[in-house]
Amino acid sequence: MPIQSRPILRRHALVLLGATIAGGARAAGMDTVNARAFSFEKPEGGTLALSGLAGKPILVVNTATACGYAGQLTGLQALWTRFGDRGLTVIAVPSPDFGNQEPLDGLAIAEAARKDHGVTFPVVAKTHVRGPSAHPFYRWAAVEKPGSTPNWNFHKYLVARDGSLIGAWPSPVEPNDPRIVTAIANELPTG
Repeated sequence: MPIQSRPILRRHALVLLGATIAGGARAAGMDTVNARAFSFEKPEGGTLALSGLAGKPILVVNTATACGYAGQLTGLQALWTRFGDRGLTVIAVPSPDFGNQEPLDGLAIAEAARKDHGVTFPVVAKTHVRGPSAHPFYRWAAVEKPGSTPNWNFHKYLVARDGSLIGAWPSPVEPNDPRIVTAIANELPTG
């Protein structure tokens, strides 16, 4: 087999794995696998199913309350305040993966984000976002946007209204960056 074919086969294998993880999406209809196939555990119990956000853009951000970038929670809240009534959902995904800068657990994470940064958008349970124990959403996103995976806290993914992954921005890119704001605005209904 030519060496050039191996990355394509590896990508196809990862997509199939993601489909299986996502709940057994039909192998013949891989176009059905998108972000809506995933859900996150809530710290208070239950799940936040992305399928319940169909037709709405979603900004998914891996967070950590003790990170130097934690001030971005305030910027994420500003996006939620500005665009939430037009359909945007911001989801904080606390992660222990980068220097264990999320020392809290359970509801204490959401409470710290609310108290210190005024966060009112959903904060899910502490979740791994990289490596073999990464949450299935993050494994799917790694296939969809190779080379744009989280290298630190506050990596941002934008999911389009159709469930496709349309944007990825690394930690240093602030939530109010024109690239993020424009991408979100382009996904919102006009009116």
